[in-house]
Amino acid sequence: MEINELKSILEKELAGKNRVMSYDEETTTLRVDHTTIKKGVELDLNKWLAKHGDKAEESVEDAVRFITVSLEAMEKDIKIKGREAYIYPVIRSTSFPTEKGNGQKLLTSDHTAETRVYYALDMGEAYTLLDEDALAAEGLSEQTIKEAALFNLRSLEVSYKTETVAGNTFYFVNAKDGYDASRILNEKLLEEMDAKTSGELAVAVPHQDSLIFADIQNQQGFDVLGQIVFRFFHDGKVPVTALSFTYADGKLEPVFILAKKKPDRN
Repeated sequence: MEINELKSILEKELAGKNRVMSYDEETTTLRVDHTTIKKGVELDLNKWLAKHGDKAEESVEDAVRFITVSLEAMEKDIKIKGREAYIYPVIRSTSFPTEKGNGQKLLTSDHTAETRVYYALDMGEAYTLLDEDALAAEGLSEQTIKEAALFNLRSLEVSYKTETVAGNTFYFVNAKDGYDASRILNEKLLEEMDAKTSGELAVAVPHQDSLIFADIQNQQGFDVLGQIVFRFFHDGKVPVTALSFTYADGKLEPVFILAKKKPDRN
């Protein structure tokens, strides 16, 4: 599928009342604006095609749903007070904007040199990132919201699939609830995984919907982890970081992995 073909399909599918579309040839970005609330959503078509490759046609529906749900969420007069049970932390790259398009500062917390924590109000089909002005308008403190988000996160179920490669065990958390990467903030989970491993514990959040733990027993383990994280990072809809971390004594430290070859699986 070519960019112009994707652009035409999206323009047709997204056409509707109160919507205006514009396209930037230089950045290959399609923007859909809601004329009433004067907010919009952008999608880089070149990146979208590169990410989905031969499955681009099948993924068009996901793009349409993402933009539609985002605009519908913006239409609502969102109230935070009384809905604290639906607030969760989300992990993003440190390159992710810290302000909305209108200049409102998003509520954030430091995490690592590669990642930052944002806070979102879950609305079912989508969530909206919270900004400091919205909290102030309702008389809510930032600390209260952050504590509520972490409390809610700890209540989420944690399950994983395991795979052993070259003596190293990998644990893949994938609940597909939008908060898989967020679970890296669950300190109790990290401590449990640390106690579970006999080697060195490595952790990775390549994209929003992926959290990987690895019980590293040898250098091949780091090689395999590097390959997995790199692939997941490029396949994810919301990439976070291609770097992995080691976890020890309650701290995450980045590890730079240079995979030399694919090891034999057993």
